[in-house]
Amino acid sequence: MKARDVMNSRVVSIAPEATILDAIQLMLENRISGLPVVDHTGALVGIVTEGDFLRRPETGTLRKRSRWLEILIGPNSLATDYVRSHGRRVEEVMTRTPVTIGEEATLDEVVAIMERKRVKRVPVVRGREVVGIVSRANLLHALASVSRDLPAASGGDAEIRTRVLDELGRQPWAPVALVDVVVKDGIVELWGSITEAKQGEALKVCCENVPGVKGVVSHLSWIEPMSGLVISEADPPETGGSR
Repeated sequence: MKARDVMNSRVVSIAPEATILDAIQLMLENRISGLPVVDHTGALVGIVTEGDFLRRPETGTLRKRSRWLEILIGPNSLATDYVRSHGRRVEEVMTRTPVTIGEEATLDEVVAIMERKRVKRVPVVRGREVVGIVSRANLLHALASVSRDLPAASGGDAEIRTRVLDELGRQPWAPVALVDVVVKDGIVELWGSITEAKQGEALKVCCENVPGVKGVVSHLSWIEPMSGLVISEADPPETGGSR
């Protein structure tokens, strides 16, 4: 999927000369947490978000610094912070170099940018024009859509077992040599041992994501690798099923 497939193309924007009260009202009315800032030509010149209004004198939340820290920071940085916390116009508090993406950006690229830049939304641009916004909520909608559209898997227990083993074989954390998989009527049973507690949970989640699996039952023993101590012991195996 690409950014154009999940973005919100109804872009609510604001002009740089607008007041911060205008920006706040727009965000509240549209139930959004950020606005792209565009000039009279429609070009993106910045972005303003709810985070830009956290430190304000009106709410008594101005940042408090010790005198020695103010000396270290210097007057230029202090003056910049003052403008951002006391500014009355959007252009005074906005981020002037917002991170952007193109319409053809993959979702993997979008998520990587969000994580690296620690942002909740990314404007989608065509040239300098904003044509959409991708937010974390849009990614959730995409996940829900993909999850609903997953096709039901065909095949019997033997085929399901093969798919489970193939998927486990692709996971670097999976103790494949220590685990046996039994499938009966679409229910996966895991037998064997693990050396880390989280491996058991991960094995179950991995199996649950394999098409055709109706449920997962774990009979795994958790063994401490250094001492060989059995921390939790498996139930005795049952007969039947595909293995």
